[in-house]
Amino acid sequence: MGDPADQGNPHGEPPRRRRRRYAGTHPRHYEERYKEHNPEAYPEIQARVRARGGTPAGTHVPVLLAEVLTALQPEPGEVVADCTLGYGAHAAAFLERTAPDGLLFGFDVDAQQLERTRGRLADFGDRVRLTRGNFAGLHKVLTPEMPGFDVVFADLGVSSMQIDDPRRGFSYKHDGPLDMRMDDRIDRTAADLLATIEVEALAEALRRLANEPDHLRIARRVAEVRSTRLLMSTWDLVRLVFEAKGLSIRQWKRQHRRHPGERHPAARTFQALRIMVNDELGCLAQLLRIAPSCLNPGGRIGIISFHSGEDRLVEESFRQGLADGLYEAVSERAITPGIRERRDNPRSRSAKLRWARRVDERVATKK
Repeated sequence: MGDPADQGNPHGEPPRRRRRRYAGTHPRHYEERYKEHNPEAYPEIQARVRARGGTPAGTHVPVLLAEVLTALQPEPGEVVADCTLGYGAHAAAFLERTAPDGLLFGFDVDAQQLERTRGRLADFGDRVRLTRGNFAGLHKVLTPEMPGFDVVFADLGVSSMQIDDPRRGFSYKHDGPLDMRMDDRIDRTAADLLATIEVEALAEALRRLANEPDHLRIARRVAEVRSTRLLMSTWDLVRLVFEAKGLSIRQWKRQHRRHPGERHPAARTFQALRIMVNDELGCLAQLLRIAPSCLNPGGRIGIISFHSGEDRLVEESFRQGLADGLYEAVSERAITPGIRERRDNPRSRSAKLRWARRVDERVATKK
């Protein structure tokens, strides 16, 4: 009779594993969305979504990629620090430009993302050095043998994979736990923050970090709701924001159909909470403080920011560095996506790139 495993298979090949079935015609839970977990296997879907101006689920479209390479000019043999590795799209471009023997040090606090990207960059071999850690600790990987980087780059946006995964709590479009931690080693979630923060502090954060016009009403509504129940899910927060704004879901849907590019009413609140939970401005300020000492003479730094508070910090730091003689040149103005990129990748629309170049003391000495 032969081996039962070979029955119906004359070539003796192992039986194919069937994909787990789900109820209905489409998977309802994120764990079941097999195409999102392996998007590279479905290029036709990626192409179709990109063609209509969307970001395919489970992928990340790099922002201002050509502009970053033009501004930072990575060259063969140089050492690059990608402070926000994410899906590795910018990193791969740096590795290609610095071939054959350039190095890339990648940093990310998201363990899940880091391992996924490690596999994506595996073909570059030992030219890639990855660290799970915040970019505020950039200086910790420097050694007497490698005292600085030729290029330092940071993209301060949240990766699309983090947004698309409801379990992470970043998205107002899907219900999930109100988490928002990029690093699961952080103790405090967004739910914890909303349970304890003072009304005045929350209102100020919504105003300062996200330019939320209804900051005071939202903060007061949080205080009212948490006196009777905890805010535990993303949709709990979305409903609260709608209530504070005196807006119904039905009204918003009608409004969105008339003005499809209009920002979601809860987007600014989610942005401010994410920044607070992950201390993003504190980490950025630390990176800006240590960056000049981490750059080789003539080294370049580029930072992509996505809201005015971040951009203001970067601009002020670079201009102060120029005045103090740490940098020899800085970008005159922020570089923003062109019309085509904004159309092809709507998530890029608020991106701003600024760059600076460290003084090259070797040139000054020769003069």
